Amino acid sequence: MNRTWRHAALVYSLAIALVLEASIGVAAALAPATEKALETSEYVYIASTRKDGELGEKAEIWFMYEGGKVYVGTRPTSWRVKRIQWGRPQSKIWVGSREGPSFDATGALVDDPKLQEKMFEVFAKKYPEGWKRHEAGFRTGFKDGSRVMVAYTPGA
Repeated sequence: MNRTWRHAALVYSLAIALVLEASIGVAAALAPATEKALETSEYVYIASTRKDGELGEKAEIWFMYEGGKVYVGTRPTSWRVKRIQWGRPQSKIWVGSREGPSFDATGALVDDPKLQEKMFEVFAKKYPEGWKRHEAGFRTGFKDGSRVMVAYTPGA
């Protein structure tokens, strides 16, 4: 194969890889420091995208980091959920503090009882005192719809 054909084949292969990555929603790799912070931090701070394209206020929230995604349990009336429902799922997440490492992410509503149970286990270990006070609200909320799960995929 001559040089021009090899170059064309390489460009074509890269284009296919990019299309496949976009179509299956593969998460962007996080910096090692951000990954470490997600594994050890108590809170994330999430800002969702307003109608004008600007980010809203950073909101501190409990989270679970699982399978390369950040999961939160929140009320369906929260701005983060409303904006996802309105077709604006882009967000920015800061880890550990309002000035901590950050990344862009795309939020999506998730209805998965197994993930909810996993979240309960993580929250019981990660937030032992707070979990005692809030466990019933989370469990009841996911059952009656007054709480929903949001999955944030980095870079998607």
